[in-house]
Amino acid sequence: MHLIGLTGGIASGKSAVAQRLASHGAIVIDADRLAREVVEPGTPGLAAVADRFGAGVITADGMLDRPALGAIIFTDDRARLDLNAITHPLVQQRARDLIAAAEAHDPDAVVVYDVPLLLEASSQSGYHRFEKIIVVEAEPATRIRRLVELRGMSDHDAARRIASQATDAERRAIADIVIDSNGTLDDTLAQADDVWTQLREL
Repeated sequence: MHLIGLTGGIASGKSAVAQRLASHGAIVIDADRLAREVVEPGTPGLAAVADRFGAGVITADGMLDRPALGAIIFTDDRARLDLNAITHPLVQQRARDLIAAAEAHDPDAVVVYDVPLLLEASSQSGYHRFEKIIVVEAEPATRIRRLVELRGMSDHDAARRIASQATDAERRAIADIVIDSNGTLDDTLAQADDVWTQLREL
């Protein structure tokens, strides 16, 4: 099995790359999806979040109120670290289980672990275990435009979200492969195709 890390900041184009690699046959494990699973109603994760942040982050039907929680963690570094301390270990355990299952099913599988905050969560992610780390990047102005146009954020909120994450330079420092997504979607996908060729040669 070949374990590959894939990361990039919000609106960097990482999801498009992940989907392209999956279309070629990679087994993609999405850390964001796992992060949602570990705080579903009835989970120990959600109980821990409610205990730390209060009933105000839980909806009337018992779901996590993501906008309410986001309003807290994106303006309070301590709160964000506390949330990470709750969710990251749970996500990592679930990821380890899925990686083990993929390897058992196909010892030659290319498993791509899609981790938006791989660098920020390095103490839990163990990024040194990856055979290769792929970083997808775009200029902040490009990412702000995408967040405004595609997600309806204000310029201010978009810039704040980007500033709360690692910089491109910091991600590039751990990268084996960098995909530049400043251009068209076709350009980005062509780079992903080239990367897949490299991964199949491992």
